[in-house]
Amino acid sequence: MRNILSIAVALTFMVSCNQNKSADVTGDTAGVYAERGASVLAQQASYSSYGAKINAEDAISAHQAMEKYADLKAGDTAVVKFEAPINAVCKSKGCWMQLETGEETVFVKFKDYGFFVPTDATGDAIVEGKAYLEEVSVAELKHMAKDGGKTEAEIAAITEPQRELRFMADGVLIKGK
Repeated sequence: MRNILSIAVALTFMVSCNQNKSADVTGDTAGVYAERGASVLAQQASYSSYGAKINAEDAISAHQAMEKYADLKAGDTAVVKFEAPINAVCKSKGCWMQLETGEETVFVKFKDYGFFVPTDATGDAIVEGKAYLEEVSVAELKHMAKDGGKTEAEIAAITEPQRELRFMADGVLIKGK
């Protein structure tokens, strides 16, 4: 009986310690951690994470990402982590998003269809993964337009394939979500 009581106390202690640890990196304590040199933890606290765990450190700007795309040829890929504003998200289930670079839009899919983002996601996102170019068929363009909430007239106006900037994200951080 005494052993069972000891085990129960030990488990309760471990669980309560674990709960306190996760609370330390959120909300009002983020600034305290930044002062102690844990700026990554404080920075992560302002993002929601989807897919593989990534951090905000070393993310390049959308403009710098466009420079990476400029160097790509058909069939090339480049490993990139960049930050850009969210332009659109799949309204059906959050299975893709578009990021605005100021020059062109980057169409982002999620690795192995393994995660989704909120369908109402807005603001800035950081994506890490592979940048590439793709010739997108009319059928896929119409499918994406439908998922994006476009009107029937807008969907019917799609008649030619397009070259698109694509991105296969391993992980995504959405600021403030």
